[in-house]
Amino acid sequence: MEPQQIVFLAILATALALFVSGRMRVDVVAMLTLLALTFTGILDARQALAGFSSEPAIIVAAVFVLSAGLSATGITDRMGAAIGRAAGGSEWRTIAVVMPATAALAAFSHHVMVTAMMLPILMRLAREQKLAASRLLMPMSLAASLGTTLTLFSAPAFLLAGDLLKRAGGGGLDIFAITPIGAVLVALGTAYMLLGRWLLPKREGDGEAQPGDYLRLERYYTELLVERDSPWIGRTRGEFEQAFAERLQVVDWLRHGMRRRRQAGDSPLAAGDVLLVRASPDEIASIKDEPGLALHAVAKYGDKPREDGQDELLGEEQLVQAVVAPHSEFIGRSVSDIDFLRTLGVVAVGLWRREGWLHGELSEVRLEEGDLLVLWGRQPEFETLAAHHGFLMLMPFQGQEKPRRRAPLALAIMIATVAAAATELLAPQIAFLAGAVAMVLCRCVPIEQAYQQIDVRIFVMIAGVIPLGIAMEQSGTAQLVADLLMAHAAHWPVFVLLLVMFGVAALLTQILSDAATTVLLAPIALAVAQSLGLPATPFVVCIAMGAVASFLTPIGHHGNLLILTPGKYTFGDFLRVGVPLTAAIALATAWMARWLWLDGPLWPALGG
Repeated sequence: MEPQQIVFLAILATALALFVSGRMRVDVVAMLTLLALTFTGILDARQALAGFSSEPAIIVAAVFVLSAGLSATGITDRMGAAIGRAAGGSEWRTIAVVMPATAALAAFSHHVMVTAMMLPILMRLAREQKLAASRLLMPMSLAASLGTTLTLFSAPAFLLAGDLLKRAGGGGLDIFAITPIGAVLVALGTAYMLLGRWLLPKREGDGEAQPGDYLRLERYYTELLVERDSPWIGRTRGEFEQAFAERLQVVDWLRHGMRRRRQAGDSPLAAGDVLLVRASPDEIASIKDEPGLALHAVAKYGDKPREDGQDELLGEEQLVQAVVAPHSEFIGRSVSDIDFLRTLGVVAVGLWRREGWLHGELSEVRLEEGDLLVLWGRQPEFETLAAHHGFLMLMPFQGQEKPRRRAPLALAIMIATVAAAATELLAPQIAFLAGAVAMVLCRCVPIEQAYQQIDVRIFVMIAGVIPLGIAMEQSGTAQLVADLLMAHAAHWPVFVLLLVMFGVAALLTQILSDAATTVLLAPIALAVAQSLGLPATPFVVCIAMGAVASFLTPIGHHGNLLILTPGKYTFGDFLRVGVPLTAAIALATAWMARWLWLDGPLWPALGG
């Protein structure tokens, strides 16, 4: 063993120890590793910094922005809601619908974001249909991870694998090169979960409302005003409900402050009508962008001058939610009696109540202990309000404004980006970078939100671990390990070697990220393929697949951590479900890789 290889192995061992210990952030460890490789002379400055301008790092950052655009315009929410409706009320149908649909979403977005989006939808479905959430959340999370095997840009591991193959003199991978394998894995995972549902835990109370649900609110009551010159004037209530079916629920209809006696679906709306609706926080925050509609309380009070001569509320306002405290002076009084604008300088625009339905004008509802009000005002007023003993607490309103009118444009940008990369009209990194810029320029997502959505840790980590792979090749360590492996496995069938590649990556990814695992093992796979005189693509792809599609523990994928508490899962649950599934995925991946790139048989009966 040469001195440079000994130094490299020492750096690698230290980096692995820091990655596993969790004492430092992964991006910091990656930067320290990069510097160590430079200071020891294993890499020069250009090689050490190559990761920051690499195709994988640029595409990963761009995908975060594209995903933010789809989320900000409400596209992912609509798709998630549609999936929830199609799931029906039975457990098997929910799994059969949710898994392929979730995988399809994850193929063009970030799988953790998709998991987070589907989590409340399935929790609500479990409560309504009296199903155990633990029987639904794990299949959904696994499907989100399997969905990343459908396209090259869905997971950093595949981008890094393609980059390595390109640097090795091959043609790299196009964005749909792994799609046949991914499609088989999604179908296999869905079938496995349907047939092996008995492996999933079923614990009492999983589908019931949890104590923490109190602050994870999904629907508030608020009032919408049909403004003058609104495009909704003359159109029927039925048309309105159909247009907003996925976004809000009409509870009552007021005209001139009185309840409409006839509230049939074919009754036309008129200017000044007020609709009492149940809406999500995002819809309340976004309603000002709907032509001809406004929050009634803001339209009624918000632009009136204050008695003390201050400017109107509109202009620097924000939404805050406040809980009515026990024994509060507001209990039993209506919103109009309290006159929030005059006495507290804010406007009440929405209300959430744990039980019961509200009817009639919101301002006439008498408050109860525990009611949660959505208040509209300026920061100075809220600072004063925070000290008021009538409220238990003030919390930021969690709704995000969604420019839903730009949803078709955001979808068109995403489709054009993928098409440009797939047809090689543009280089993949340029196509995705252009798509991310288009999302911002077309105001599908604010620039500040776009930057916030980029996970800098992942970007820096990818840029930092790419030199680790270069150093493994350049120092000869990859060839050394490959020679040791081939000394014992030279006569093994290629199919078995592909399984070994997958299995080693599957084990290592339980303690490292999929990107780090791929960077460390792909050079070894490349050297093994060269030793056998075979194409490197199937060996490197099996490494990346093992890093992405192994489900042995809950810590192997960030999406699993999101469902751990809501599903009341244990470590053993993931082992019981994940070990057979990972074994089946390994066999399917090795078989498909041999068929795609080594001319192996697709069906066993065909020989070979």
